[in-house]
Amino acid sequence: MSSTFAWLDYSEEQRRKVLDVLDLFKEKSTVDELGLGTIRDAFADMLFPGTSAPQTRARYFLFVPWTYLKLEADRVPSGDVARRARREELRLIDRLLEAGETDGVIGKLAKGSLQRLPSNIYWTGLRRLDICLFNGSQDSYHKSLDAFYRRRRAGVKTDDGEVLGAAGPNWHPSLPEAPASFPEKASLGLTHREAEYLRERIAVNAPSSLFAHIANATRAGDETEYPWAHPRRDEFSITIRDQLWHGQNFSELMHGASLLYNLMLAELTPPQDSVEPYRQQLGEWAAMIGGRLPDLESWNSADFWQCVQSEGIRISLQTRAFVERWWELALNRREFEKISDLRDARELIHQRERSLKGPLARIDNQRARERWGGDSGTRRLTYRWPNAARIARDILEALEEKADA
Repeated sequence: MSSTFAWLDYSEEQRRKVLDVLDLFKEKSTVDELGLGTIRDAFADMLFPGTSAPQTRARYFLFVPWTYLKLEADRVPSGDVARRARREELRLIDRLLEAGETDGVIGKLAKGSLQRLPSNIYWTGLRRLDICLFNGSQDSYHKSLDAFYRRRRAGVKTDDGEVLGAAGPNWHPSLPEAPASFPEKASLGLTHREAEYLRERIAVNAPSSLFAHIANATRAGDETEYPWAHPRRDEFSITIRDQLWHGQNFSELMHGASLLYNLMLAELTPPQDSVEPYRQQLGEWAAMIGGRLPDLESWNSADFWQCVQSEGIRISLQTRAFVERWWELALNRREFEKISDLRDARELIHQRERSLKGPLARIDNQRARERWGGDSGTRRLTYRWPNAARIARDILEALEEKADA
């Protein structure tokens, strides 16, 4: 019997997070091997609300509602809308490629076999930014359309044009209209009007976030590898700088744990070609921690956990204990320079993987190690910064191009 996943409407956010994690598994260096995903996502959601790991470009926030508005206008029934929407989204891939777009085209390699469509990737973000006004999952939206059409037909038009008793819209009424050439032609470049609209949606629905700040008060080309290295960081609010302070410290501190995990696997996996490179990387990590030691010693754990949980995220006691124990070993005991061979650190990593994976823990299971691939979860956490920065750059470039014209 084949196994399947089933989801309830109220768990749409959890479903989206699981799908995002599955997308991350396509890139081994981002896999969450040590169970830090809840903390990573807490920072990502507070800094860049409305984004998700697989998002690529800003105009998909418009492509999805334009597609569905056309299907609504054609009164496509609930039983057929998912199939019709999929067909349109797959056709969009070809239209974008024909227009010469390559950077950020979702499905450019998979094309017709694409499993996760842009509408699914962007659905939670569309709701978070109030572009989608339907209060439910994408599947619930599909199922609701037949009743939506009935309520819309039942509305009574008054002499002044107002429709009484009609169904409220599923999409934001100020959404820019699709170009006359859409869907037959499409590109990823925003018009000035579209860029203004998206910037306004972010500003209204996430006003105190870093996402809103970079979309409103920075310039295209200001992006850096990490958000805390942004050249205009001094212009960020105190709240954002505080979030970045905690996020940077956590990213850099726990990077050592991920490197040690991979070193331990390398030592157990012949021909052990990656043992020395991981030792070298841990040496570089220790030098980085040592260079920031005065700052890190002033880092308060109570303030950190308060920041993490400020958005209502619940962190398990086991995850919290793991982080605090690593914090103690690396910082409080100042063992970061010899962490590669520290017995307590190795035992902590071993026990953490065992608690997460049971008998499938790679440190214990040779067959599981065979699927390791030499690199897993070694990328430093950036909290969706590359995605948010690319989306903001789309907006800024469209606004700056008009201003320079």
